[in-house]
Amino acid sequence: MTSPPYVSRSAFSLGEFRKSLGMFATGVTIVTARNTDGTRVGLTANSFNSVSLDPPLVLWSLSRNAGVKPAFTGGSHYAINILAADQRTLAERFASRQADRFEGLALQTGVTGAPLIDGVAAVFECSNRSQYQEGDHIIFVGEVVHCEHRKGASPLIFHGGRFFTELPL
Repeated sequence: MTSPPYVSRSAFSLGEFRKSLGMFATGVTIVTARNTDGTRVGLTANSFNSVSLDPPLVLWSLSRNAGVKPAFTGGSHYAINILAADQRTLAERFASRQADRFEGLALQTGVTGAPLIDGVAAVFECSNRSQYQEGDHIIFVGEVVHCEHRKGASPLIFHGGRFFTELPL
């Protein structure tokens, strides 16, 4: 059996790569945790995916330049809050540089100690199982220790740089 020929990266711009990736519709999450001093941290992420049912594993990725990186690389647990269709303003808030993104939010404390956002479509509380540095991001694989969902909740969707809500076909 012969191996396939090596194919180098075609000539395309990073802008074209970003726009092409934007054609993949995703859900929107807010990943939350606590710093070692107990301070809440969180950010908007749409790089979420399931990995395994047994054991229950999920993944998400974080820019290597993110200011909250130490809380996630050094922390033992985090929560992935799947946003509902009516939570666009939260997605925008946690994507901004706002000082206290949690100010005025209705929150619960999960079984892992991570902040949980009220009204989300679903939440996954995870132990920080493994991390992989690839390119300009860190891929986090979390082992789900608790999860729940809100029956009938419609998800917030991100596609082509814009937010959408679920539209039945």
